Amino acid sequence: MTAQDQPTALAGNGRRAQLSLFARNFFKHPRMLGSIIPSSPFLVRRLLEQIDWRSVQVIVEYGPGVGTITRELLQRMPAESTLLVLETNQEFVDFLQRSLPDPRLRVVRGSAETVQAELGRLGLPTADYVLAGIPFSTMSATSRESVLTSSLDALAPQGAMLIYQFSSRVLPDLRQVFSEVECDFEPLNILPAKLYYCRP
Repeated sequence: MTAQDQPTALAGNGRRAQLSLFARNFFKHPRMLGSIIPSSPFLVRRLLEQIDWRSVQVIVEYGPGVGTITRELLQRMPAESTLLVLETNQEFVDFLQRSLPDPRLRVVRGSAETVQAELGRLGLPTADYVLAGIPFSTMSATSRESVLTSSLDALAPQGAMLIYQFSSRVLPDLRQVFSEVECDFEPLNILPAKLYYCRP
């Protein structure tokens, strides 16, 4: 292998490791992931188009998995900003801590329901954006309401919660919690995804 080939080979190995870890955990916890492969670039781009990068201080991501969206966030976020990711799966937590050594990133093993406590513990202000791909449709009604209300309370007044799902089951709950909910759709994903942009 030449020196020129090495970065490409390493990138390929890293991508294979991501896909293998994601697929393995899908079969272990299908109700937690919802899809056998990570989000497509089309979905990620459509979701991140909603973010005003000039004013970002704090972004929270729920259920980052192998970091498909996390990486894109870090590429775009200002140097002085912070990305807090909450992940319940220890394998994903370990993978993110190994593969993304970025000083702006805080990886926490925890539930989305504890978002306010984690922001406070880390001395962070309210979030400009909360991103969530966790499967709301498989949660109990109580847990779903708890995550959404905690997210609303964790948002800055001009902030937004950006959600992608494979079911529209969460939509009535979003409309109860948030004053403004915009619906969108990304067909170029496996599975095609419904997107919701929610504002206080």
